[in-house]
Amino acid sequence: MPIHRREFEPDAQGPLKGVQVIDMSRLIAGNTLTMVLADYGAEVVKIELPKGDPLRDWKTSGVETYWKTLARNKKSLCLDMRRPEAVEIVKDLVKQADVFVEGFRPGSLETMGLAPEILLELNPKLVVVRISGFGQSGPYRDRPGFGALVEGMTGFAASIGYADREPLMPNFPLADSFAAYAGVGAVLVALRHIETAGGQGQVIDLPLLEPMFGVLGPQAAAYRLTNKVRQRSGNRSMLTAPRGAYRCKDGRYVAVSTAIQSMAERLFHAIGRPDLVTDPRYSTFEKRAAHADELDAIMQEFLNTLTQEEAVAHFTAVDVTVGPIYDISQIIEDDHFIEREVLVEVEDDDMGSVPISGLPVRLSETPMHLYRPAPKKGADRNEVLGWIGMSEDEAEKLTKAGIVIAPR
Repeated sequence: MPIHRREFEPDAQGPLKGVQVIDMSRLIAGNTLTMVLADYGAEVVKIELPKGDPLRDWKTSGVETYWKTLARNKKSLCLDMRRPEAVEIVKDLVKQADVFVEGFRPGSLETMGLAPEILLELNPKLVVVRISGFGQSGPYRDRPGFGALVEGMTGFAASIGYADREPLMPNFPLADSFAAYAGVGAVLVALRHIETAGGQGQVIDLPLLEPMFGVLGPQAAAYRLTNKVRQRSGNRSMLTAPRGAYRCKDGRYVAVSTAIQSMAERLFHAIGRPDLVTDPRYSTFEKRAAHADELDAIMQEFLNTLTQEEAVAHFTAVDVTVGPIYDISQIIEDDHFIEREVLVEVEDDDMGSVPISGLPVRLSETPMHLYRPAPKKGADRNEVLGWIGMSEDEAEKLTKAGIVIAPR
């Protein structure tokens, strides 16, 4: 079954129609946050520097794959922010905007002449989102805000991998993505405050650090109770077993989870070992975790006899939580991913069509839409400058002066 082709719907209306967002962020966190707002109908304008958002440089075989995914539904205006005239353009846009998102190192916005107090004076109802690695305060506020640093400092890397090897860093922007989705919720809360309580705009301090730390669960409480630092345990859970990735006879893997007691018991029956249910070594979560080596060996012996497809079919038939560990070549051919439009195919100037992640959350009355492809650099110059009363001739003069960068 081929991936579904989705046409862009420029005239569709989402629940955030009328919300204007000025996006001066860079790379993953800000672009993901504003992508979600744009998917729900907000009008997002990317203010790019002359070189463009650095996300455009994240290419595969020369194609801006990250940009095509995260900049969908947005518009682009390129400004040389070293020029005071460009700063004034941003101020004029802010006067009619609802949300302003930035991702510079703390203090940079102030240096530009766009400090939050200035923005809120221009527009008291504005929601200002400040994305950084470690927040706008604290001893580390001035450190570079890359997600890898946060993934290291929150304890995430220290807990991932095997005890006899180095800590593992995710090979994709995990901390940025967590921050982005936390930021979406914060923006909607701030907008709701203005809408229902007659409240004023406010500043959202959105670091990568706190959302990443928050998803790691009760590590601090566990340390307080035991005075022990949790050691890396590979794919195993510290709470129960069997749990992890197991190799099948065709070289592919399956993921196994026994997060509830009845599931562990069903799994033991499914592998032909009902005796394990009454074995006192495996009667509780803690005991199973303490005997993970034996359970892993039992699981591996059973899965050595099945391919990945056979294993998934076998366990699914008896309602046991075992699933395939996919790579992308399998994902793009999986009927569930296709039917649910986890991936969709859209028109693309460079590739003819490109598969991108679909619309991840489904609201029955106010669905998300794909309105337009990711913009070329500065493509919406005339339209965006027209919002602040500037004619095309005036826009062209600013372009010749190097204040506005020509669409390309």
